[in-house]
Amino acid sequence: MISVEGVSKSYGPVVAVDDISFEIDRGEVVGFLGPNGAGKTTTMRMLTGTLQPDRGEVRYDGRPIGEDLKEARSRVGYLPETNALYQEMLVAEYLDFAATLRGLEGAGRRSALGDAVEETGIQDVYGRPISQLSKGYRQRVGLAAAILHRPEILILDEPTEGLDPNQRVGIRHLVGALGRERTVLLSTHVLGEVEATCSRLLIVHHGRLVADGSVTELLETGRSAPRYVVEAEGDGVPEALAAMDGVASSRAERHDGRHRVELVAVGRRELRPAISALASERGWTLWELHRERASLEQLFQQLTEETGPGPEVLP
Repeated sequence: MISVEGVSKSYGPVVAVDDISFEIDRGEVVGFLGPNGAGKTTTMRMLTGTLQPDRGEVRYDGRPIGEDLKEARSRVGYLPETNALYQEMLVAEYLDFAATLRGLEGAGRRSALGDAVEETGIQDVYGRPISQLSKGYRQRVGLAAAILHRPEILILDEPTEGLDPNQRVGIRHLVGALGRERTVLLSTHVLGEVEATCSRLLIVHHGRLVADGSVTELLETGRSAPRYVVEAEGDGVPEALAAMDGVASSRAERHDGRHRVELVAVGRRELRPAISALASERGWTLWELHRERASLEQLFQQLTEETGPGPEVLP
C-alpha cells in the first residue's frame, strides 16, 4: 500500500530524514516512534505529499505519488500534530467547509458527512461552536475532517497530545476502530497507546530507521537480559538464589517475613524451572515467581540511546 524507498530530506546543512526505507501493507495499523527531532513529522509530511523528498520516492500501490499529487492526496487523510480548526465556526460549518475543499457534492457529500460524524462520535456537539469543545472533542472533529473523503490511508501525528487519561482512551478506541478499514500510520509519545492499538512499530532516531517489526517481535529481540521476581519464605533465600547458575546479579529486600528477590539472568537463560526446583528442595514457601516482561519503554530507550550520536536533525 505504502512504499518508502531511500527517502532523505535536508534543510540546508541539517539532515531531517536520512535514507529511510519501509513498506506498509494494506490494513496495517503501524506505530511511528522516535524522540523529539528524530524526523517523524518530516517523514509523515512526505508520505502525505505536502513535502517533497530530496532523494528517494514514496509510492502508493507501486506508483510514485509525485506523478499525480492530487490523486495521491485524495487517498490520504492527515491529522497534523497542530490540529488547526476554525474556532469561530460551528462543528457542522467546519465539516461542511472541509467537504467543499474535498470536492464532495450532492448525496455523496451528505452521506460522507453523516458517516464521518457517526464514526468519530461527535453527534452531540455537531451544532456547537468549536471554541466551546474540549480538547478531546476537537481532536475528534479533526479526525472527522481527515476521514470525510473516505481515504484508504490515515496518517495521525500525535492525535492524543494534551488529552487527559479518559480522553486518551476514547481517542485510542476511535483510532482502533478507524484502523479496521484503513491503513493507519500513528505517531505518538504515549507508548501504551502503541501496544494497545498498533500491529507493528517503526522506530526512527537521528533521521534513520532503527527498528521495524511487531511489538512482540521487537520485545523478544530486545537487548536487555531477562529479569525475574521471586518472593519466598524460608531460610537462606537471597543467598541461594544469587548463587544459582545463570544468575548475573540479584537484589533482595525483606518484608513481612518474606524475601523478595529480583534476579537478572545471564543471556536469555530461562530460570523459572530451576527456581521452582530449588524452592522445593529447600522447603521454601513460594509466594510469587514470574519473569518480567520487557517493556516497550525499555526497548525505546535502548534503541534511541545506543545508536550513538548522529547528525543534527529537525522534527
